[in-house]
Amino acid sequence: MDNIIAYVDDAEYALHQLAPMLNEASSARQPAQWILVACPPRMSRHINKWVNHTARENWRNKWADKLFKLITPRLHVRGDKVITLLSSGPLLEMTQELQLKYGTARVLDARRPKFGQDLQPVTPDQPPGQDSRWSVPGAVAGMAAFLVLASE
Repeated sequence: MDNIIAYVDDAEYALHQLAPMLNEASSARQPAQWILVACPPRMSRHINKWVNHTARENWRNKWADKLFKLITPRLHVRGDKVITLLSSGPLLEMTQELQLKYGTARVLDARRPKFGQDLQPVTPDQPPGQDSRWSVPGAVAGMAAFLVLASE
């Protein structure tokens, strides 16, 4: 059985990224075992003031359930086995733990890139993200310079 670990945070984007692997899995006729890991959006560090830990965890679980309800039917149609998990801690360590538990697996990072935010790597050989601290201020400065030039 072919094991595939997929990190997801947006159903539409993830299905688009998984499409080639779904077609490959159906043509090979070998069943696959999908290990879907939901990566919920980060919460502000100041949210602890207003929302308790249990409420935050309940929200994360409900968010993941909605995501899985949109993705898993496409995987079950092909007869593949699906295991769903919620990310906790560094993704690199989670990948290593999952590979120890399930054996050799292909790893797919199907998380939607976000403007001004680096995604943490999921494998040791994944290139680190660019330092995006300056991407938003740089974009604003560039637009301001363009507007100044356009107005003259």
